[in-house]
Amino acid sequence: MKNNTAWWLRITVAFFLVIILMEVYIDSGDKPAFLVYPTLMFGFMALILLLLIAIAFIVQAIENVLYHTLDEEAKARYLSAKEEKWEWTWGKNMYNKMLGSKPMEDEVEIILDHNYDGIRELDNKLPPWWVYLFYASIVFAVVYLVRFHIYNDYTQDEEYAQEVATAQLEIEEYKKTAKGLVDANTVELLTDASDLNAGKTIFESNCVACHMADGGGGIGPNLTDQNWILGGGIKNVFHTISEGGRDGKGMIAWKQNLKPVEIAQVASYVLSFEGTTAANPKAAEGDIWVDPNAPEPATPAQESNTEQVIDSMSVSMN
Repeated sequence: MKNNTAWWLRITVAFFLVIILMEVYIDSGDKPAFLVYPTLMFGFMALILLLLIAIAFIVQAIENVLYHTLDEEAKARYLSAKEEKWEWTWGKNMYNKMLGSKPMEDEVEIILDHNYDGIRELDNKLPPWWVYLFYASIVFAVVYLVRFHIYNDYTQDEEYAQEVATAQLEIEEYKKTAKGLVDANTVELLTDASDLNAGKTIFESNCVACHMADGGGGIGPNLTDQNWILGGGIKNVFHTISEGGRDGKGMIAWKQNLKPVEIAQVASYVLSFEGTTAANPKAAEGDIWVDPNAPEPATPAQESNTEQVIDSMSVSMN
């Protein structure tokens, strides 16, 4: 056959339709199915592609066999019909219509009398696509004027504030599942058993030589008391582990060996030692650390007032 149909185009369209259907019907949560099940998806898509190619060749072979059973006149009619079928006449006509240019042989109709050293000027009209865009811009301007300057819809400042608020919510949601995006300013105390177990594993692998397995201290300070040399709390402990201790006599900076999420896990595990009893605790070092964000304890006067209120309520109820 002299004329082959666009089999590759049919295969491409069918292949992407299969991918779309798989994404629709395979439950993969918020992620694309080919990311959740990469091996299965790529293997299945490769099989589908091979099947589509095989079907295309089979159809082409059947078409060739049927073509050779035709007489010469029928072959000519068949080829002519196929040529007309795949000729993009509609696209060509639309392109010429939107361009609005005249064929070269018809330019004599729009030529002007101006002559500059043999160079003649044509009286071309603006391309229709440009004119349509100009009209569309006028319609858009009218709608914009009515919406934002007559009915006073949202302003740019309000839109910016809404976008920033939405972005902040999305960032917070993302941080809930991306524990690795933490630093000393954003880290929070981890209380999940999985995180504490991971922190314990890291501690036992890297820290027991200086702090002992029960946190009692050795070369390093005691972790079971309330005293801290460089400050307590999850943020200070995270910073100390990440950046290292005192110059010349403190521990090394672990940020080159541990990921941020691992530092957060081991820092949370270290804080779990406070209040426990070590087998051979080292003497306290540093100062007692008080969380500045913790609620202030009630004064004796406040406690007395509270007791009086409770007593008065009891008397009134009786």
